[in-house]
Amino acid sequence: QVQLVESGGGLVQAGGSLRLSCAASGRMYSAYAMGWFRQAPGKERELVAAISWSDASTYYTDSVKGRFTIARDNAKNAVYLQMNALKPEDTAVYHCIADRLAPDALGYQGPQYPFEYSGQGTQVTVSS
Repeated sequence: QVQLVESGGGLVQAGGSLRLSCAASGRMYSAYAMGWFRQAPGKERELVAAISWSDASTYYTDSVKGRFTIARDNAKNAVYLQMNALKPEDTAVYHCIADRLAPDALGYQGPQYPFEYSGQGTQVTVSS
C-alpha cells in the first residue's frame, strides 16, 4: 500500500509562487509515475503535471506550461511542483498521484481516470 502526503499549499497573490511537496511511503515501485492533479469547485478534475520515476519524462497540461515545474527525488520518494506566475484560475485543491501509466499516457486519460494512488490534497488559493 502506498500513502501520499502533500504539503506546501496556501494563499498567494497573483504572480506569486508556491512549491508543493509530496512524500510517498509504502511499497513504491520504480515503474510508477508521480504527479499532481487539481480540482476546483464546479470544475472537472485536471491532471496538471506528471513525471516518470526512471527517466524523468514529463507531462504538463497546456495552461501551466512555462510556469510550473515538476521534479522528483527518488532517494526521498518525493515529488515536487514548483508553481510560478500563479493566476487566480490556478486556485484548486492539488492532489498528488502515483500510477503505473507513463506521464504522456496519463495526459490522454479523461477526468474520471482512477489514479492508482492519490493523496488527500492541499489547497492552493491565488488572489487577484
